[in-house]
Amino acid sequence: MCDTVVALPSVTKDGKAYFAKNSDREPNEAQILELIPGNRHQPGSQVSCTYISIPQVEQTFTVLLSKPFWMWGAEMGVNEHGVAIGNEALFTRIKPSNEPGLIGMDLLRLALERSRTSYEALYILIDLIGKFGQNGNCSFEHQLFYHNSFLIADRENAWVLETADKHWAALNVKDYYSISNGITIEKNWDIASDNLVKFAVDKKWCKSENEFSFKKCYSDFLYTNFSQSQKRRCDTIGYLKQNKGKIDVHSLMNLLRMHSPEGGSWRPDRSFTEWTVCVHKGFGPIRASQTTGSIISRLSHDGDLHFLTGTSAPCTSFFKPVWMDLKIQNSTDTKPGNTYDERNMWWRHERVHRKILENFVEYLTVYQQERNEKEEELLNKALKAIGKPARIRRSIQDEGFSISQILDNNFLDHAKKNPGPINQRGLHRIEWHGHNQKAGIR
Repeated sequence: MCDTVVALPSVTKDGKAYFAKNSDREPNEAQILELIPGNRHQPGSQVSCTYISIPQVEQTFTVLLSKPFWMWGAEMGVNEHGVAIGNEALFTRIKPSNEPGLIGMDLLRLALERSRTSYEALYILIDLIGKFGQNGNCSFEHQLFYHNSFLIADRENAWVLETADKHWAALNVKDYYSISNGITIEKNWDIASDNLVKFAVDKKWCKSENEFSFKKCYSDFLYTNFSQSQKRRCDTIGYLKQNKGKIDVHSLMNLLRMHSPEGGSWRPDRSFTEWTVCVHKGFGPIRASQTTGSIISRLSHDGDLHFLTGTSAPCTSFFKPVWMDLKIQNSTDTKPGNTYDERNMWWRHERVHRKILENFVEYLTVYQQERNEKEEELLNKALKAIGKPARIRRSIQDEGFSISQILDNNFLDHAKKNPGPINQRGLHRIEWHGHNQKAGIR
């Protein structure tokens, strides 16, 4: 389960567009940051996606992705033209096929590789869904099938696309928007598929066109409610509204790290069912996801700048500035899998994240005291470097990855030198012990 937000220039502090997302996946499903160069392709060639191959286009654009290690597609990313997309799982009354096909993450990457604007990306997604549908297992360790919603932004505009199989509705964003794991569009779409209303009436999901609501007619009650998508969306929309005119990278970092809008000493083991924007896997099958990667994109004609964690749990992570014309430092890492690997940045950070879970309030405070100061310094340095020569920006980008590793090492040293009692409730501790054993973390 995920959360994605966009804020357009009309409501941001510096008059630039902002896009942000938390990607929530299985606890041991490592993410990888990938910068994939654009390329020209031979007529008639094919592109191999996660499960199937489809016709390739003549020109693909450079994309920066944060993606689960095992799939071709990505949950979030941006391209060289300043188009950013995040997808969300939608559970609808039309059950998705379990036949291999294009999954939502494939659709997202395909749209990024082929679009110059958010409007163009919207219609690429609509065309691909119409031709190929959206189906296939979306989980590495389990069976999970779903349809998708997409929040699509560029430097000036944004669109929301929500789907149920090959039915869809799209809305042009005004000022700001957020999506979670539930349909948000009711009757207020700007464009929609031809039979969207008729299909619902024929299925007797509503009595007439006048009664139709995309959200009410097409939503699956069980999954939509158990994911607490409406609550999480209320939290993110409320935050954007409260910060209207002040939205920037720093405020979006706070949004993605949100556990409770009220603040206070929240802890992840206090409930089996509570979903938050920065989500931590809970005991049992209900809160089954963990935030495994996060992105914030500042989209501007004077130069795009992106901040990514490349690691899980943004509350325990350091956002690193990334420019798309520069090589990513962690590209020399070993590609991650679902077991611990010291040679990979995502897995190295998991020792920190999972140690913090053992005494969440105290350990998180220790980590954040050093993290917040370093992050603010580098954020300001990166913003001032927009438009500067590559050598200056490369130094700042590399510094972000180096600081992140130093912070992790410093925290682990502190925890080793100051071993306190484990303050983690029993069932939550059992849950994470199981994930650690599976991953080979001792």
